[in-house]
Amino acid sequence: MDDGIVKGKGRTQVRLEALDTGNGICLCLTGGEAPHVGGMVLAAPRPSLTGQGTGCDVWTATVPGHKDVYLAQKAAEKLCKALEVNVSATVGIHIDGAREQELKAIEEIAMEALDEYIAAVKSRREADGGSHHTG
Repeated sequence: MDDGIVKGKGRTQVRLEALDTGNGICLCLTGGEAPHVGGMVLAAPRPSLTGQGTGCDVWTATVPGHKDVYLAQKAAEKLCKALEVNVSATVGIHIDGAREQELKAIEEIAMEALDEYIAAVKSRREADGGSHHTG
């Protein structure tokens, strides 16, 4: 993987790994007590339906009984819009007997990791002379 970011600790630790292909990004978010593959999303950028900025089309797939796809969709859309590239996002974060506050913390931690990753990619782009190539 090109980039790895670990945030949080204990039951709410999240690991972000990303492979930048140069024409898109493969994102993997795992964590909790039992990292796994629970859901995946493919997001493709397109002009926003409002006529301003970037939107994205999204396709989802989930392992039956898993809710990881909701975080995968949020992450894929955020990354797709911010960097205007195709994104595949796979998420698998599990905590036995998770409390609502832990679930919220995991989402916040994952979004913080994603913000850090986006900033790093944008910084690399600027260093490369503004190239849209992300690798």
